[in-house]
Amino acid sequence: MKNRNDKTADLRVVGSVALGLRFLRRSFAVGVALFALGSALHTTASQAQTRLKWAHVYETSEPYHKWAVWAGEEFKKRTSGKYEIQVFPASSLGKESDINQGLQLGTVDMIYTGASFAARSFPRLAVSYYPFTFRDADHVIKYGKSEVFRELTEGYKKATNGNTVLALTYYGVRHSTTNKPFKNCDEMKGLKMRVPDAPAYTAMPRACGANPTPIAFAEVYLALQNGTVDAQENPLPTIDAKKFYEVQKHIVMTGHIADALLTIVAPTVWAKMSAAEQKILAEVAQDAAEKATLEIRKSEAELVNVFKGRGINIIEVDRAAFQQRVLKSIEFSSMGLDKRDWDRVVAIK
Repeated sequence: MKNRNDKTADLRVVGSVALGLRFLRRSFAVGVALFALGSALHTTASQAQTRLKWAHVYETSEPYHKWAVWAGEEFKKRTSGKYEIQVFPASSLGKESDINQGLQLGTVDMIYTGASFAARSFPRLAVSYYPFTFRDADHVIKYGKSEVFRELTEGYKKATNGNTVLALTYYGVRHSTTNKPFKNCDEMKGLKMRVPDAPAYTAMPRACGANPTPIAFAEVYLALQNGTVDAQENPLPTIDAKKFYEVQKHIVMTGHIADALLTIVAPTVWAKMSAAEQKILAEVAQDAAEKATLEIRKSEAELVNVFKGRGINIIEVDRAAFQQRVLKSIEFSSMGLDKRDWDRVVAIK
């Protein structure tokens, strides 16, 4: 039989075990509560974050993509993580006409696009694509800050039920590359020239008797390589980024269109943002446009010598003669344009 001291020891052990069990139960309950709280907070955070898709057709090496990525990161930071923008380059969400449609369909939230594609919804927006409209890059940039630009983008917004233009980025002056060299408009007769699938780009080739051939941007290199077309036209930085110089022997400095990209946000996205968030996104998009514009202008100034160093033949032409042929051959109305808009753009100083 146990003596009194043994019984006392047993009671102490039992008491200690019971105390330990009570502590474990309380610790477990606290742990469960903390886990539940953490899960709730995580769920709330996940729900609070809105992911936006920004689509374009350009390469990751180009300034447009680089600064779109920067804009996404900056917007996320300035909205304390509420928004996350994912940038989809190189036609990964579709060719340019597809992503324009995607703004209405909800498949994309933001895009880079030429006004020539956006103009399918509001033709007057393509006025800047009438050949030889702009004197130089400065003229393009001033246009992006002008009253006529604001009027045209507002007209586009109404025509699309809310697509909002946030910024204009200088894309560069479009020149021609070809395996069949030409020095004047007449020598372009019969030339198969790839152009973007938008009416504005066909004006110069049509005026010169060439055969403008729409081909999706992602397919141009192969079309040049296999001889589907003889030529194409793009700014020098794009010719470089897309490596068209690998399959073309000549660059003809036609300079027929000084081009720009629009940054556009879908109406469903814009409508859900507060006024403060809209202001932040507009500021970030504009900052990105200005940074990309500076890089493109620098690249344009350097690339003629770079191409010469690669053995590409650079052909200078009389741009005024090309311009006169276009003015005589291509009516503004045939492109859905209003000449009064064009006169205002040309008059910008």
